[in-house]
Amino acid sequence: MAKNITARSVDYSKWYTDIVLQSKMADYSPVKGSMVIRPNGYAIWEMIQQNLDKMFKDTGHVNAYFPLLIPESFMKKEAEHVEGFAPECAVVTHGGGQPLEEHLYIRPTSETIIWSMYKKWIMSYRDLPILINQWANVMRWEMRTRLFLRTSEFLWQEGHTAHATAEEAEEETVKMLGVYKQFAEEYMAIPVIPGKKTDSEKFAGAKHTYCIEAMMQDRKALQAGTSHNLGQNFAKAFDVQFQDKDGSRSFVYATSWGVSTRLIGALIMTHSDDDGLVIPPKLAQRPVVIVPIWKSDEEKEQVMAYTNAIYDELKADYSIILDDRDQYKPGFKFAEWELQGIPIRIEIGPKDVEKNNVVLVRRDNKQKQFISREGILDKVKSELTQMQADMLDKAREYREEYSYKIDDYDELKKIIANDGGFIYSHWCGDAACEQKVKDETKATIRCIPFERENEKGKCIVCGNESDGRVIFAKAY
Repeated sequence: MAKNITARSVDYSKWYTDIVLQSKMADYSPVKGSMVIRPNGYAIWEMIQQNLDKMFKDTGHVNAYFPLLIPESFMKKEAEHVEGFAPECAVVTHGGGQPLEEHLYIRPTSETIIWSMYKKWIMSYRDLPILINQWANVMRWEMRTRLFLRTSEFLWQEGHTAHATAEEAEEETVKMLGVYKQFAEEYMAIPVIPGKKTDSEKFAGAKHTYCIEAMMQDRKALQAGTSHNLGQNFAKAFDVQFQDKDGSRSFVYATSWGVSTRLIGALIMTHSDDDGLVIPPKLAQRPVVIVPIWKSDEEKEQVMAYTNAIYDELKADYSIILDDRDQYKPGFKFAEWELQGIPIRIEIGPKDVEKNNVVLVRRDNKQKQFISREGILDKVKSELTQMQADMLDKAREYREEYSYKIDDYDELKKIIANDGGFIYSHWCGDAACEQKVKDETKATIRCIPFERENEKGKCIVCGNESDGRVIFAKAY
C-alpha cells in the first residue's frame, strides 16, 4: 500500500494528496474544485460533528437550518462583507428556464440570510440571546483547490448568535474559541495557539476575529477555527433593534464562529506518516481491527473460535473490524489498515491461541505488544487512551521544536525561506510592516497570541516600539 505514497521528504504536497486518495478519504469530483468525501473521510467528519455538536449544546446552543440561496440585495447590505466575499461568490441567474428578477448567491457564509430572519424574531430584550448553530455546506469559488484544505464546496458548522450587550457578545466570541481549542486538543490531538487576528486578516464585516492556529508537519500554519465579534454591523445593515428594559431601543450585538472539513486536512497533516493515515482514537469510528491468521482449515476453525470470543468482548464498547477475508494475505491486510489509520490492530494466529494471548499493534508507533487474552478490553482501553495523549504530546513537541523568537528581520526571512515554522517577533501594529513581510516572504501574521509575554520591544520591520510578539508563518 505505502509504495503508492510519495515520501514526505520528497514532495510534501504530493504526499498529502496521496494519503487522501490512497486511504480512500476523498476523491476528485467531475466539477472542478469540488470533492467527493468517501466513507472513510465522512466517518471522521461524523465524529467531528457528533462531538462538537454535544459541546455546542452543552454551552446552550441549538441547531437550525437556513436557506442555501441568498438574495443579492441581502449580500449588498453590509458593504465590507460583500466586498470581502465578492470574488468567491457563485451566483444563480436563471431558475425554471427563466432569468431571475433578482440574482441569488449560493451561500459563502450565512450572516445575511440569518440576520434577515433575526429582524423578524427579535423585538425585546426578552428575545435575547439567540444562540443558533447550523451544520451546512457552503460555496466559495476557489481558484487554487486542494482536497479538504480548500475546495469550492465544503461542509462546516456556523454559529450565529445575537446579544443585548457588547460584553455578552465578546464573552460569547471568546467562549466559542475556547470550545474549538478544547476540541482540537482533546479530540484531534492537535495543539493550537489561540489569539486575535490583525485587522487585515479578520473576517469581512467583523469588529474583530479570534482564531486557533496549528502547525503542520511542513511547518506551515493552518487556521483550525475562527470566532468573530461582529459588533452591531449586521444588526445595523438589517435594522435589527430591540427594546431594552428601560424602554430604549438599541441595535443587537452579533457573533459568528465556525470550523469546516478543513479540520480533516489538519488531522492528516499533523499526524500521518509515509505509510498512510493516523487517526486519533477519539475520532476513529472503528478504532480496532482484528486480523485472524491461519494456513489450514483446521487452524482457521481454531483461530476463528478464539477470535470471535475476543470480538464479542470488545464490540460491547467499540465498533470493531473483523478482517477474516480469505482472498488476502495477512501482510496485505496489515498494510491496508495501516494506510487507513485504524488506531489498534490485533493479530491472532495459532501460536497466540496456544499461549492464550494476542499481538497488539498501535498505529502511531507500530510497536508490537504480546498481551494476555485475559483483560484484553481494559488493555485496549488503556492503549487507546495512551495513544491519544502521546499523539498530542508528539505534535506539541514538534511545534515547539520549530518555534523561534527572532528579533532580526534578515534572520526571519532566512527561516521562512528554509525550514519554516512559527516565528515570534515584535510588531508595531502598522499594517504597512505586516504587508512588507507578506510581500517579501509570503508569511503572514497568524495571530496575536492571547498568552503572549508582556514584553516591550522593537518592531522587526521598522524598529518602532512594540507591546509584544506576534506569530509570523506561511500558511494554508
